[in-house]
Amino acid sequence: MKKTYITTMPDHIGAFLKASRCFSALGINITRVSYNKAVDSHTLFIDAEGTEEQLRLADAELEKIGYLQNDPARSSIVLIEFCLRDVPGSVSDILTLIDAFHFNISYISSQENGTDYQYFKMGLYVDEPDTVSAFLHEAEKLCRVRVIDYNTSEKVYDNSIFYNTYVMGLSRMMHLSEEYNRRLLVHVNLAMQTLDEQGLSPYRTFDSIHKFAELLAGSKGAEFSPRISSHEITEHTKITLIEPPCGSNITIINSNGKLLFVDTGYACYTEEMLPLLRKMIPEFDSMHKTALITHADVDHCGLLPLFDEIITSHKSAQCLISEYNGENGYREENALHKPYISICKLLTSYEPPQPSKLTVPWENREDLTEPLTQIGFFDFEELHFEVYEGKGGHLPGEIVLIDYAHNLALTGDIFINIRGLTPEQANYNQYAPILMTSVDSAAKLCAEERKAILQRLGVGAWKIFSGHGFMKDYNVTL
Repeated sequence: MKKTYITTMPDHIGAFLKASRCFSALGINITRVSYNKAVDSHTLFIDAEGTEEQLRLADAELEKIGYLQNDPARSSIVLIEFCLRDVPGSVSDILTLIDAFHFNISYISSQENGTDYQYFKMGLYVDEPDTVSAFLHEAEKLCRVRVIDYNTSEKVYDNSIFYNTYVMGLSRMMHLSEEYNRRLLVHVNLAMQTLDEQGLSPYRTFDSIHKFAELLAGSKGAEFSPRISSHEITEHTKITLIEPPCGSNITIINSNGKLLFVDTGYACYTEEMLPLLRKMIPEFDSMHKTALITHADVDHCGLLPLFDEIITSHKSAQCLISEYNGENGYREENALHKPYISICKLLTSYEPPQPSKLTVPWENREDLTEPLTQIGFFDFEELHFEVYEGKGGHLPGEIVLIDYAHNLALTGDIFINIRGLTPEQANYNQYAPILMTSVDSAAKLCAEERKAILQRLGVGAWKIFSGHGFMKDYNVTL
């Protein structure tokens, strides 16, 4: 059994030795250690492997010596800028106030600027965040005060408790549970360790992750405003396209009164999507719900647990089953990408569907030699699709469905309508690759697959429904 311990240690000689002896005495093997004083001088991550009983005893021992975090949400670094008159002793009143509130200063910086004022930037280590408002009220009686947003400031002023401050900021935005907080903390550390081992500065990446979370959170509740359009295919078949600001499109095919959902968007929008779907489809809760996924990316599979039947390719089914069993999905198989995908899953509250819901109607082709290989057919009422599997340019298991009788194509993310994105979708697409690791698994191969899709379309006017962006009208002439 494996477990990750997030320990808070005193910054002095022998601190890790004390923890190591604790594990050694219980016969527990340490499999990973991550500590970076430049990032956080107190937080040390330890991956340990042992029996359930051994790890239970380790919990008790580490708590006894004060190494386990009890309530990390209560501690934070508050960055404040004080505008003080540039005269001797002007900072004394502020320091006296800080002392009266029992705050520790973890960072301080100031330099004269040729004016009558100096700007003191201070990082205050606060155990009880509720006291900050009272402190600011008193400080404003002494000088002008400005609170600096730690997570979005261009310069990182203080790293004393980076992990807690950063993760709690993400957690508050996305309303994550305590268990999700702990898991998020672990994967943020893994991302930091990965970047550090590559010799890369982490702050641009972490700022992008924060902006990604801001976009997700900013599109929830009353701000959730997907673009919805209706497209007539035949007298008895129409397609409703729902385009959330973030995540994949939800394409609803209504043919002869029966419904098929193609891709389902992010799980974090479940509370917003359900009222919308119930309004559009009054019988939504009681009906047998069927979804088809073009590929097993997290932004396409978020609402799958709501469905009774999920139609998918063999490889996509294997990916979903692996995730359900707590194993790596395709994108997580790359150790460099795993922390980011894990962060994305946590921020969007992703949970894989039960394997019993999966239906795989097509053959498993391991000998894919062409960019697109036909693996079978799929009939849905009036529609008759030829089904093609890509070689994995975007993601293994990706499929494309083409109906030649109705000049209709469902292309997933192999071919998307970039020019048809809303401004919100375009903004989201700037940051999504940070957590999705890249738009495509193999960009050159995906380009070949996109070309192959267009080459397979016959002469005529086509409607292309992709994973992102508005429906694309595409004309093929001789």
